Amino acid sequence: MVSVLVDDLAQPVTEELDLTTVLAALADPGRLETVRTLDRDGESCCSTLRQASGLECTKSTMSHHLKVLREAGLTRTRVDGVRRYVSLRRADVDGRFPGLLDAVIRDT
Repeated sequence: MVSVLVDDLAQPVTEELDLTTVLAALADPGRLETVRTLDRDGESCCSTLRQASGLECTKSTMSHHLKVLREAGLTRTRVDGVRRYVSLRRADVDGRFPGLLDAVIRDT
C-alpha cells in the first residue's frame, strides 16, 4: 500500500484504499461511532472528538481507534502545534467506494 506522510502521519492515497481494510476498521463499534460523529460534526480535535462521540474509553484507546481509521484511509489527521485535528475523508472514500459510507454509517 502506498502512503503519504502528512506531518509524519502515514495516510494511504485514495487509489490505495482497500475495501477489506476499510470495513475491518468500521467493524468496531467505537470506530464506527467516531466516523458517525465526524460525518455529523466535521473536523474535530482529538479530545473533543472523544467527548462528542460519547465513547467511554481511555485516551489511549481513542488514539488507537484514530490510528486504525487513519491507516485504513477513512480519516485525515492534521497537526497544528500540539493539537491534532481529525476529519473524515468522505470525498476520497466515496470516490473509491461510492455509497459505502452512507450505507455503513446510517444510524439504524
